[in-house]
Amino acid sequence: MDYNSQIKNRIKRVEGQLRGIVRMMDQGDDCKDVITQLSAAKTALDRSVGLIVSMNLVECVKDSQETGENTEELVKEAVNLLVKSR
Repeated sequence: MDYNSQIKNRIKRVEGQLRGIVRMMDQGDDCKDVITQLSAAKTALDRSVGLIVSMNLVECVKDSQETGENTEELVKEAVNLLVKSR
């Protein structure tokens, strides 16, 4: 799968968020603020997972249709990946 710049930028933003969280911890910021930022980073990662799985599924379904393969297993695998990421 080709990971486009949009996906890579999402991950880089999360990376920056995580660095900021470590900085907050080093500074002794309030735990509520740290948890809020951790939750935001987790949400961003969850959305990135969903985007990657959906892009991959679309690509795989197109390939399967061209070769006449059954796409049902691909959809099941994609759903399993999403469930596993939770």
